[in-house]
Amino acid sequence: MHTYHEPLDLVRERSPERPVALVRPDVLAVAARWFQDNFKGDVLYAVKANPSAWVIRALHAQGVNAFDVASVPEIELVAEHAPGARMAFMHPVKSRKAISAAYFDHGVRTFSLDTHEELAKILDATGGAKDLNLIVRLAVGNEGSMYALSGKFGAEAHAAPALLLAARRATQDLMGISFHVGSQCMRPTAYQGAMSQASRALVRAGVFADVVDVGGGFPSVYPGMIPPDLGDYMDSIHRGFAEMMVHETTELWCEPGRALVAEASSVLVRVELKKGDALYLNDGSYGSLFDATHTKWPFPVKLVRDGEASSELKPFRFYGPTCDSIDHMPGPFWLPADVDEGDYIEIGMLGAYGVAMNTRFNGFGDTDAAIVQDAPMASMYGLAKRVISTPKADEEESRKVVRFSRPKGKAGQRKRKR
Repeated sequence: MHTYHEPLDLVRERSPERPVALVRPDVLAVAARWFQDNFKGDVLYAVKANPSAWVIRALHAQGVNAFDVASVPEIELVAEHAPGARMAFMHPVKSRKAISAAYFDHGVRTFSLDTHEELAKILDATGGAKDLNLIVRLAVGNEGSMYALSGKFGAEAHAAPALLLAARRATQDLMGISFHVGSQCMRPTAYQGAMSQASRALVRAGVFADVVDVGGGFPSVYPGMIPPDLGDYMDSIHRGFAEMMVHETTELWCEPGRALVAEASSVLVRVELKKGDALYLNDGSYGSLFDATHTKWPFPVKLVRDGEASSELKPFRFYGPTCDSIDHMPGPFWLPADVDEGDYIEIGMLGAYGVAMNTRFNGFGDTDAAIVQDAPMASMYGLAKRVISTPKADEEESRKVVRFSRPKGKAGQRKRKR
């Protein structure tokens, strides 16, 4: 990959035809060090957030030696770019062939499950292996998250004790419990509450856990979403762990994805057409902007132009390059009023679930990559501001200011004289 000081340098040199993932390895390194310095346990990167080879290599170079994988291709990716790293197959539903390949071909020993059927499948596909680390995923509330993940996976409270006991009896190595409080969790105490629920399940099962895995859900900064300080999340987790019914050797794990990589990449797109307040781009919901369409997150944007731009900002909506009308990002995305065809726009905070969601629908989807050395648009780690303001948000904030009217009658007259 070529390296540029900032995105404008890339535009001046290349005028790229395709979208460009602007990657910031130094930003990723800061996030990786923060988690390793502040989380009192093992940090497993959730590969699904961004499976780019440069991400795996950069994290491995920073000492992140454990990875949460969900498929054999992710296992192969980690094996290639982080040789010797430990992997945990944390998808609760896996094919027998995938389990067997992970165990026999890649040395994976950690497997997640949330049913007795999956436990039986794991044991059968590994030939009744006794050296397994079996992690039971528990269903917990997702009230504090912006994207709930409670509907698909996780053993319910009434079923968890029996499953925990079965997993304990099935292995001679580690047995653990995990959960996921939901993506972009905005409430640090959600982790402590989930750990309390996990502790009750362990007590009812009459077993001790060798591993407590608090999963992911750690947030990043987006317009309209200002998370609490990440230190508050660590405090909640460490308090919750101290209150759990576990023994002294119990391991604490976490699986950050978004919080590690969101700041570390953005996407440079080109405007192909301007139609009123709609901008038609060369990337969209079938590419890097899935969340901008389906969860309607208004990602931060910046005009990248070699020349002056209007000081007036206007709200725009985006359309992607495919012929599908669902390829629409409502925003609003605030840009200079004179943005037009041929201009480039940087869309920030897309290191998580950006290029990872890319498809080849309609023949689009090819994305180039380049390293840039400027700061991200926002940061949880002190690399930039923690608040992404918009004109609309600023107007709403100004309306919150209370202005007292002058008293009427003689009292008002006396005040004016003073």
